[in-house]
Amino acid sequence: MTPPADTSTAPQWVQVLLSVLGVLGGASGLAAIAAVVAQRGKFKAEAADMLTDAALTLVQPMRVRVAELEEEAQAAREQLRTAREQTERATATLSDLHAMLDRWYALIFAPDATLRSIRSAVREDRRRRGEQWDQGPDPTRRRP
Repeated sequence: MTPPADTSTAPQWVQVLLSVLGVLGGASGLAAIAAVVAQRGKFKAEAADMLTDAALTLVQPMRVRVAELEEEAQAAREQLRTAREQTERATATLSDLHAMLDRWYALIFAPDATLRSIRSAVREDRRRRGEQWDQGPDPTRRRP
């Protein structure tokens, strides 16, 4: 290692030049640091803008898809409501028909059942349900 050079033996102008360069170099370093600190807020704002733009680019298709899914869900709910109503009506009709068949079964297998009483009960049930009774010739009746 070499000992540091003694600056007291250097000419005066060299010492002034080194001092000026040191001050200018230090000042430019400080100026660079000050510029970075001053622009730091600008960098943050630019970064936030870039992130916002990227997020909007990703979110917009998702918004469109969510709107489509909400429409599909609403349509599915409406179909479900309609299907429930139809099921309730079908269940009620099935219950009515089952009760009617039970009545007819009881009429047919009653010990005092006659063809006339069974036909009369069937006619009455159909009338109650609003069905048309076949008014044509009775296929079970014998012809002379």
